[in-house]
Amino acid sequence: RGMEEAVAALLAGLPWPLLALLIALYLFILVRGADILVDQAVVVSRRSGVPKLVIGATIVSLGTTTPEAVVSVLAALQGRPGLALGNAVGSIICDTGLILGLACMIAPLPLDRRIVNRQGWIQFGAGWALVAACLPWSDPSRAWIEGGNLPRAVGILFLIGLCIYLYLSVRWTRQAGTETPLLDAHESRENPLPKVLAKLIGGIALVVGSSWLLIPAAVEAATRLEVPESIIAATFVAFGTSLPELVTAVTAARRGHGELAVGNVVGADILNVLFVAGAAAAVTGGGLDAPVPFFTLYFPSMLLLLIVFRIGIAVSGSHLRRSFGAILLLTYVAVTVLSYVGK
Repeated sequence: RGMEEAVAALLAGLPWPLLALLIALYLFILVRGADILVDQAVVVSRRSGVPKLVIGATIVSLGTTTPEAVVSVLAALQGRPGLALGNAVGSIICDTGLILGLACMIAPLPLDRRIVNRQGWIQFGAGWALVAACLPWSDPSRAWIEGGNLPRAVGILFLIGLCIYLYLSVRWTRQAGTETPLLDAHESRENPLPKVLAKLIGGIALVVGSSWLLIPAAVEAATRLEVPESIIAATFVAFGTSLPELVTAVTAARRGHGELAVGNVVGADILNVLFVAGAAAAVTGGGLDAPVPFFTLYFPSMLLLLIVFRIGIAVSGSHLRRSFGAILLLTYVAVTVLSYVGK
């Protein structure tokens, strides 16, 4: 918290030209980091024979959701469990509706139906498991009156589930074989594994770091332009923790690696339950409180988007089309508007 306040104070003292230059620099680093991240994820896929969708759903998603896990754990330790759980649920809503919708609109996204069904059902099940874990099962109807709680024991189970998910994702792929083209001998010499992994980690660090710095700079610029505080909170701040996934998915779609975009979103949704919510609940003795709005609005919105995504997978052929992207975006806009109307 102190670091955030120090950054905000530093930005407030900058003249307009320097602030604008800083925002442009952060944007450049963000885009460049996403380019490196996507390129190296593709190389890792080709070196290992693991499909790009699986790489996106495991390695890339772990990198881009780690900031959300850190934010949620710190919020839980600071006695703000609603923020911790809200970060996880809000990110699933944003990832599935806004980010995947935008990626589909940029270019139709290729589907490996066998893999996307398997990972997608885990994504779908994780969302329902989160809601079920928060219900007061002695009298479930009380959730809509008093709210619920994600117990610490369930948080620990989610973390165990995370380890199992990561292990099985790679094991299933190895057992089934893959059509992913491998690097030839010359390409392997040009791209030794330590170098590739270092670049991949560097790309993730650039994306996450520049996202973290860009948001307060954008908020400061909006404040100087006298944009209302409520609009700032509803856009820049709420949008901030999902920015790494957004830039990664859009870059992957733009560069013709749509499988990475799909994998990143599916994996991020799974990790928001098992990693983000799980870690935050595991570090608090009383677990994470889920106030009434979670059951009247946020959980239904999350489940609606996951259902729309499952239907889209079922009716799509070899690609997720732009028309489906439009449906996801419209659903996201609808649940976002409802969330502010209902406040």
